[in-house]
Amino acid sequence: MEQVQENLGREIRKEFFAFRNGIVADKLRKAGDPHPVMMGCLLVDIQGIAQRHRQAINDKDQLVTLAQELWEDTKSRECRLAAPMLYPPEMMTLEKARQWCSTVETVEVADSLCHKLLRNISEADVLFRQLIAHDSPLIKYTGYRLLLNLLLTGKVAPTEQLKVIVSNEAGQAQGPLASLLKDIEDEFPN
Repeated sequence: MEQVQENLGREIRKEFFAFRNGIVADKLRKAGDPHPVMMGCLLVDIQGIAQRHRQAINDKDQLVTLAQELWEDTKSRECRLAAPMLYPPEMMTLEKARQWCSTVETVEVADSLCHKLLRNISEADVLFRQLIAHDSPLIKYTGYRLLLNLLLTGKVAPTEQLKVIVSNEAGQAQGPLASLLKDIEDEFPN
């Protein structure tokens, strides 16, 4: 089983290599992406690779193991983006979700994690509330990104209490978080 799992991880990495895009990789590096291993794959290509493997693997435990292996490869941008696409949401515990969020290293990874996985877990509303209370700007961003996903899918209602929390945070936010909070504020009725 371990050998099969290792081969799947190697196969996915070979597929990333086949879809490499040097121009995108160079732009990401110049923009400050911290991953030393970067193929420059487009998100649509990463999604396609992950989807093919997800359909081919019927064993959810095997998917969890593969997704965890890819997530732990913090050097590879593509592995970090693909892992949330492979992990079955019903298998993701709140504790595991918090662990993954604590290791998010870029806004792009946070966006993928929230959009492809976390918005579909059963305790997503609990998770976003824990994350937005965190001191780390990237973890806080991840929490608000998850909130936006939950608002857009109707899994969380745009209450007055949430509006106040978002408005208070927006008053002090900078960079990507400030932009994200503007998007969230647009989801609340006037």
